[in-house]
Amino acid sequence: MDVIDLRSDTITRPTAAMRKAMAGAEVGDDVFKEDPTVNRLEEMAAQRLGKRAALLVGSGTMGNLVSQLAHCGRGDETILGDQSHVFFYEQGGASALGGIHPRTLSNEMDGTIALETIEAAIRPDDLHFPRSRLVILENTHNRCSGTPLKPAYTTAVERLAKRHGLKLHIDGARIFNAAVALGVDVAELAAPADSVTFCLSKGLAAPVGSVVCGDEAFIARARRMRKSVGGGMRQAGIIAAAGIVALTEMVDRLAEDHVNARTLAVGLAEIPGLLIDPGAIATNIVYFRVAKHGLDAPTMVAQLGAQGVRVLPTAKDQMRAVLNYHVTSADVQQALAVFSRVMKE
Repeated sequence: MDVIDLRSDTITRPTAAMRKAMAGAEVGDDVFKEDPTVNRLEEMAAQRLGKRAALLVGSGTMGNLVSQLAHCGRGDETILGDQSHVFFYEQGGASALGGIHPRTLSNEMDGTIALETIEAAIRPDDLHFPRSRLVILENTHNRCSGTPLKPAYTTAVERLAKRHGLKLHIDGARIFNAAVALGVDVAELAAPADSVTFCLSKGLAAPVGSVVCGDEAFIARARRMRKSVGGGMRQAGIIAAAGIVALTEMVDRLAEDHVNARTLAVGLAEIPGLLIDPGAIATNIVYFRVAKHGLDAPTMVAQLGAQGVRVLPTAKDQMRAVLNYHVTSADVQQALAVFSRVMKE
């Protein structure tokens, strides 16, 4: 049975061009900064994001962790959304490994945090409080239906942060999805940030890796932090080669995933017992709920899986589907037929 895997865009497998590039990659010792393919990827990534320097890391979680460690000292505080990936899914790494305190604020439905809420959370200079050091935004925002943050909002947060002497970090795991959806250059989305991460291994379909971008001084600190958490890699050009292909060949096609996501959302909305607002779907992430007596999300996920469609349960009554390189428009129609059949049964 063919399987349509909608659990995440992390399930994407490397393209033929990536495999060829990996097999022929020129390599060296990246800890000594001697891997030419890694150096090329980092230069390319920095240029694409409009930053001065970049650093290849093993994952988006590592990228966000080393960024926080580079910006903050022990006892400092970050300000971030209560639905953010950094807070929700990264195991409290900044607290466990860096002694960094998270101050969580409510995310709006569009993934933003109200400016007045951010400003009210910034600590005064008082020995009773941790020092506010860093604001973290997420673009696109995973748990807020993959919503892209608009440049005007991020710029407003940057101005607020600078007014209070804080830095701004963007968890841009899917920032290229945001750029494609908004029709802007990715550098415009990254411009307000002191640091930004993006994943090569999600919609861009590389097998592994993320990149951290910022100025030279920040990247030098991040490189030290990467080493301290065991992220120093050696002949990492094998990984970087696939990342180069991802940046040169896989960005524009993200629009296909967005179209397929909207088609899936519209189809799900027409199935009795499923709840979704198709108008909320802007990129490749689709959250929806089941509202049928006697059926919860884990049960439905199991039934869908038995018929060849994989989705991810995210709450007792909620599921997530993420469109990706391996899911075609025909697959979407087949998946919708399975959803309809399961709901009728």
